[in-house]
Amino acid sequence: MLISVGSKAHAFALPTKPGQVVDLATVIGHEPVVLLFFPLSFSPVCTAEMCHFRDGWSKWSQAGCKVFGVSVDSPFVTAKFSELEKIPFPLLSDFNKDVSRSYGALHEDLMGLKGVSKRAAFVIDAKGIVKYAWISEDPGVQVEFSAIEKAVQSC
Repeated sequence: MLISVGSKAHAFALPTKPGQVVDLATVIGHEPVVLLFFPLSFSPVCTAEMCHFRDGWSKWSQAGCKVFGVSVDSPFVTAKFSELEKIPFPLLSDFNKDVSRSYGALHEDLMGLKGVSKRAAFVIDAKGIVKYAWISEDPGVQVEFSAIEKAVQSC
């Protein structure tokens, strides 16, 4: 079942770097969560997205929500991207593409690349219910930061 507004969000566990797994079952259903699926680390639009959240981090942390980025990059790549860009929230590696697929956020073929995360954003309330869901077929389209912020404020 794909994730949409009003549905129960799937909890999952993914590595943030080699040997370090983050289990979202400890967060989803317990506190507000923002999930940001992004196509590829180091690409211009993805870097701008993650850095926008980094640069406004005080706003997001004061809102009382947990933020997680998810891409199909390897955990080595997500760890290096996070380190170089000084991202203050976990970037998770969905290398096997299971989570992106279950959230309806996977391009089966993106310009010849098989299985790349779509740019997508989900806001999940403290009960684990999806309050906001946005998925783009176009990887060059940026997330709507103000819509995510508004959804977080309603949690």
